Amino acid sequence: MAEPGTADADRHRLSMTILMTPDMSNFAGNVHGGILLKYLDQVAYTCATRYARTYAVTLSVDQVVFREPVHVGELVTFDASVNRTGRTSMEVGVRVTTQDLVHQTVRHTNSCYFTMVALGPDGRPVQVPPWHPRTADERRRQFAAERRSELRREIDRTTRGIKQPVPEDTVAGQKDTSGAGPARTHGVPG
Repeated sequence: MAEPGTADADRHRLSMTILMTPDMSNFAGNVHGGILLKYLDQVAYTCATRYARTYAVTLSVDQVVFREPVHVGELVTFDASVNRTGRTSMEVGVRVTTQDLVHQTVRHTNSCYFTMVALGPDGRPVQVPPWHPRTADERRRQFAAERRSELRREIDRTTRGIKQPVPEDTVAGQKDTSGAGPARTHGVPG
């Protein structure tokens, strides 16, 4: 395990700060959400790749909620950390804060979680170094990441069940006993 305070001990964390400029605005004059998603993905990639010491790709993104708008002229900081490792994957949490440079106010505008997969030179998943939290905050993040991983698996199971074909004689969860066949609405097959 790396010694605390060394560059190697901190390779699981990354901070990136960017000034939001007029070319990043949407029609409402705020920073476009797609721009923020692009930077979120870049910082998650960089954090995961630096930690794993190999190329990493985005598998999924969870809980992207834009709590407040980000304004042109604000300084936006993306703080990322590896919260949990699996065999070939990592959860990277990203916290977004904005600073109004004139009024010197700081706001937490977004947090989300990326599942990143490490790839070898042949493009196949490779093992990542296990993450061992050192602080109470890192242990809390790891515990929360493990719970999110369980929830993702549960959502995957439920989604597979939803995709199963529905019997034709079932409409809105009830069997058709009228003998009229499937319901039709506005000329669209039921």
